[in-house]
Amino acid sequence: MKIAVHAFDGITMFHLSAPLMVFDTATSLGVAPGWETTVWSTDGRSIRTAEGLVMDNLAGPATAADADLLVFPAWPNELPPPDDDLIAVVHNAQRRGSFIAGLCLGAFPVAASGVLDGRTAVTHWAAADALAAQRPAVDVKQSALYIDHGDVLTSAGTASAIDACLHIVRTRLGSAAASTVARYLVVAPHRDGDQAQFIEQPIPPRHDPGPIGDTVEWALANLNHDLSVDALAAHACMSKRNFTRRFQSATGTTPARWVLTRRLDAARTLLETTNWTIEQIAHESGFANAVTFRQNFVGSLAITPTLYRRRFS
Repeated sequence: MKIAVHAFDGITMFHLSAPLMVFDTATSLGVAPGWETTVWSTDGRSIRTAEGLVMDNLAGPATAADADLLVFPAWPNELPPPDDDLIAVVHNAQRRGSFIAGLCLGAFPVAASGVLDGRTAVTHWAAADALAAQRPAVDVKQSALYIDHGDVLTSAGTASAIDACLHIVRTRLGSAAASTVARYLVVAPHRDGDQAQFIEQPIPPRHDPGPIGDTVEWALANLNHDLSVDALAAHACMSKRNFTRRFQSATGTTPARWVLTRRLDAARTLLETTNWTIEQIAHESGFANAVTFRQNFVGSLAITPTLYRRRFS
């Protein structure tokens, strides 16, 4: 299998190395005979990485013209639109049945080509809104590590690229081959693509220094109390309708969604830092019972509280 990995001026060494490390390791360990990985740039000239290293002897776009796997491991942070020549490379790859992978911000040039229109995609969580704005026809998901449609794959940021590349190894060479590569690289052999990105969800800046801001602070200190919309509105001395409107304007989300997110954040912290039982954590975080807590945790993060604790405590 011929693999073509795209590089450009300013690419970080980590993003470029993720697919190279996985695919070259698979070849060197003998589990991927015939796999050949080549780095190319749009004009075949040398590039300078974000760390200041110059890479010479790169291939040109002709390498991508007959690749079986076309990988975009990153994209400039400014998120510029790809030029017509690069779009043509993606279109040609799709027409001849090649597999296309956009890792992290590499989802942007892939999406710009139109091959993801009407389908789901994922990128680094911090750029998800930008991708949705640039390509409204793509359904951008923030709660996934990678999404594979069989002909095109996108992944979330940083280490998720390794998960996605191991997934590619697994789907083509089997679980044993992927496990061999993962063991050698000392990384998890498999993380489900629909597992959530474990990102910090900071509290939006306090735009309202009045009753909304005071109620936000009160709610954060009393997560295990009744924080229904009625209770929050009563604390703010506002009507339910007016409070909901003002709250959404100040935070960018509904009161119910905000409360659930804050309770899940608190639960994650307790899972990571305490030995409390699931029942204790559910109560302290404000959930009615352990069953409700588990349902909301899995629904939001695609992982059970117990497994989350095992991985992150």
